[in-house]
Amino acid sequence: MNKDELKGKLQNIKGRVKDAAGSLTGDKGTQAEGMADRAAGATREKFGQAREKVNEVADDATRRKAGEHKYDDVDED
Repeated sequence: MNKDELKGKLQNIKGRVKDAAGSLTGDKGTQAEGMADRAAGATREKFGQAREKVNEVADDATRRKAGEHKYDDVDED
């Protein structure tokens, strides 16, 4: 998990709290802020996941170029 995924999760949680608080108090503004925070958090989390995948692919390509393979350390009997 990278920092974007973590920050996205936290922002999503913050949004859920605001959304619930706004719903309980009838404050539409707070509820709307919560919904916006949830959407932004989900987007940032997905961005972090995509970034993580790109890093994995780049690392794999670097290993292949160097002649290493992902499963070189696996014993084959």
